[in-house]
Amino acid sequence: MSALFGQQTTKVKQLADIISQDISEGVYKTGDLLPSINQLATTYKVSRDTVFKAFHDLKERGLIDSTPGKGHYVMGKLTNVLLLLDEYSPFKYALYNSFVKRLSHSYKVDLLFHQYSERLFNTIIRESVGRYNKYIVMNFDNERFSPNLCKIDPSRLLLLDFGKFDKKGYSYLCQDFDQGLYEALRLLKDPLRKYRKVVMLSPKESQHPRSSQEYFMKFCFDCRLEGGVTEDIDGLEIRKGMVYFATRQVDVVAIIKKSRKTELKCGVDFGVIAYNDTPAYEVIDQGITVLSINWEQMGRKAAEFVLSGRQVQEYLPTEVHLRGSL
Repeated sequence: MSALFGQQTTKVKQLADIISQDISEGVYKTGDLLPSINQLATTYKVSRDTVFKAFHDLKERGLIDSTPGKGHYVMGKLTNVLLLLDEYSPFKYALYNSFVKRLSHSYKVDLLFHQYSERLFNTIIRESVGRYNKYIVMNFDNERFSPNLCKIDPSRLLLLDFGKFDKKGYSYLCQDFDQGLYEALRLLKDPLRKYRKVVMLSPKESQHPRSSQEYFMKFCFDCRLEGGVTEDIDGLEIRKGMVYFATRQVDVVAIIKKSRKTELKCGVDFGVIAYNDTPAYEVIDQGITVLSINWEQMGRKAAEFVLSGRQVQEYLPTEVHLRGSL
């Protein structure tokens, strides 16, 4: 049994996680006595002190308690959920908030971020295998599926957001960064005709899928609008009669700051379209026009997957919020 223990975390934590997993899967039910410290020490080939500390960890989690002379018993079943997102942002907070609101106190959610690092992503996945009942995961890339995800039971895994890779057999709630973007932009073609050119901002460091550029330019061509893509945010000059399409909030802020230096008015002299809605976009200037999925809806649907266990395979629609910036 000692093979269960790897080198990534302490034996205390690993033993506590094993017992926690057994509780969540019903091996030990509410009120059941756990094996004694001596029994567990023999079974897992660890010291009595390791088992004692693991029990202390589980007590702090509220999973077990003890009665003098009788031993340790299970307090209640806990469902462990890993929510692995790419990075913090206001709309990811909306997702998280709506997700946890749908779950009761018997669900323990560990929120982690991989920051688009493939190495960090794979490390988190490898170390989490077997520790959770459900895995809600944003991949690190829109087009590459990490082989480490194959180590997770597909019935327990839900993929979020990115998903331009083979997802057969997996549940997913994804965005369509291509055709979905194209269709959303078509809803703005009339307001955009007031301007002479539409420019998509796509800096090299942006994690937004590059395939969106192709569908953006296809939209411009099909609607007979002059369009272009630029990577240069620092050297960008805000000009009259232009519309700027920014996929990052930091670039929207940069556009507004630059425009105020030249005394050009957003929504009058130039236009702005942003990607992924946040509360700030409702109040900046006269409001920023946004293309966005409903992040609260994604959180609710992810929670329904956790609660029901039913497979879901859905691309959420890209919505248009037309505001004063156009």
